[in-house]
Amino acid sequence: MKRLAIDVQPGEYAVARLDPGAPVPGLDAPDGLVSVTRTPAETSVICPAGLAPEGARVESGWRLLTVRGPLAFTLTGIIAALASELASAGVGLFTLSTFDTDHVLVKEGDLARAVQALRAAGHEVAE
Repeated sequence: MKRLAIDVQPGEYAVARLDPGAPVPGLDAPDGLVSVTRTPAETSVICPAGLAPEGARVESGWRLLTVRGPLAFTLTGIIAALASELASAGVGLFTLSTFDTDHVLVKEGDLARAVQALRAAGHEVAE
C-alpha cells in the first residue's frame, strides 16, 4: 500500500440515525465534515457533535481522520488497508468516502492507538 498522508481533524464528531424519510436537518458546519445518507431504512448523519440532530439516535465521541486528497478513482485498497491496520491494533472504525477522498472515524479513546498504528504502517499522520 502506498504511504498515505492523513490529517486528524479537530473536534468531536457524532454519527446519528433518523427515521427513514425524516427531514434532513439544516446542518451548517463551514469548517467541519457533514454527511447525510438516506436509504429506505434510515437517514444517517455524520457531523460535528454539537450539530447532532435533535430526536436522533446519536453515537458521539468520534474523531475524524481524513486522507489527504484528492484521490484518483482508480486507486484501490485504501479503506481496506486502513481498516486492516486499525483492526490489527484493536481499533474499531466508521468510514465514509467523498468525491475527493476517504475519511475514517475512530472513537476518541482509540485515537492515540489509531495514530500509532497508522504511523507504524508507514503513513504520515498530522495531528
